[in-house]
Amino acid sequence: MTSNQVVSIVHLSDLHFGGFADLKQIGALESFLPTLGATAVAISGDLTQRARHGEFQAAHLFIQRMRAQTPTLVVPGNHDIQWWKSPLGLLGERRKYAKYTQYFSTDLRPVLEVPGAIIAGALSSYGVAFGSLTLRVRDLAVKGHLPRLETDRIKKIFDAAAPGVARVMVFHHNVLAGGLSGRMGLARWRSAHKRLLATGADVILSGHDHQEGAGQIQGTLAVSTSGTHSSRVRGGRPSVFNLVKIDAQAVHIQHFRWVSNDRQFIPSDSFSFARRGPPQVAVSVAGGDQGL
Repeated sequence: MTSNQVVSIVHLSDLHFGGFADLKQIGALESFLPTLGATAVAISGDLTQRARHGEFQAAHLFIQRMRAQTPTLVVPGNHDIQWWKSPLGLLGERRKYAKYTQYFSTDLRPVLEVPGAIIAGALSSYGVAFGSLTLRVRDLAVKGHLPRLETDRIKKIFDAAAPGVARVMVFHHNVLAGGLSGRMGLARWRSAHKRLLATGADVILSGHDHQEGAGQIQGTLAVSTSGTHSSRVRGGRPSVFNLVKIDAQAVHIQHFRWVSNDRQFIPSDSFSFARRGPPQVAVSVAGGDQGL
């Protein structure tokens, strides 16, 4: 392992297969992503629009094609669950995830280990649940939350990882306020921020807001927010996905912007954030510094 090697993760979110998905973008992603030479693909939820069988089938085929090229981790978003089958979890938590687990995995909190990194999925999407209830009716089934048990579980995973390995956490709801919406995706986000800092993560990958972003929690924990590949973009902005690269010293987040006239994604803004502590062993993976 050498200090100039990096881990590279394609970060997608909010594909919304169904009436709103942009199929031109989906096709472009399938042909373009393999050229980036990424170590892994992480998809932070909202694969579907209405959690219907046909939407899940389309999402399943897309992800199968991704996995044929690159290890891929997927977590559910709020649009992927049938919360009305168990409001407030009163009829059991598994009922509302039945369709998602049919097409993907019964593990709603997957963990993917690749050379130089451990990528841990967390569940923030519960629909109408006690932990995400707010006074705003429009936020019912939309807001997410991260229970303490969830962040404690992630901390144990990262604590057990080898020194220097990049620690990446993936869940659906945005932890930083959206640039245009000004909204947090998580309920009780102040408490969540404190517990996220304690997990030891190097970077968080999330979506939900439909606008790309890159920033930090309290100036220390890097956050990648990926956009949407549907027609439901904020403010008529172009769709964006992120390429996240982690080297021995920093987390780099590169936006790739959709150019509809050319039907292709091109590099856009990029950001770099120092890692939270000097790793004892440098991370290693193929892919170099392509795209930055």
